[in-house]
Amino acid sequence: MNRKIILKTFILSIMAIMISASYEASHAWAGGGHLAESIEHAQKAWEHGKAGHADVLVEHAKEALKHAKMAQKETPNMHLDKGISELEKAISHGKQGHSDVATGYAESAIKHLKEVK
Repeated sequence: MNRKIILKTFILSIMAIMISASYEASHAWAGGGHLAESIEHAQKAWEHGKAGHADVLVEHAKEALKHAKMAQKETPNMHLDKGISELEKAISHGKQGHSDVATGYAESAIKHLKEVK
């Protein structure tokens, strides 16, 4: 009887470990997804800024910021901190119609976001 209890406990332990590992793996993948989304939107913000479209730059920079913050919650990183800061500046200047300045901040954000390992 003891062997059955030990075997059941062992099997349940293995199942718990497998579920935990699966959960961790899905979070790691999601962090990469948010980072990729952030970079994609930051690049779109930069492209529109180069074209002088400050309002569209702001839209994409806000979306990039949202995803960067989600990635930061999952995996804190100093490059994410700096990228977030640069995106906030891009949004601020874009709202003021300063597409040239905002574009520079978007470009800087892209560089930092791409440094995240």
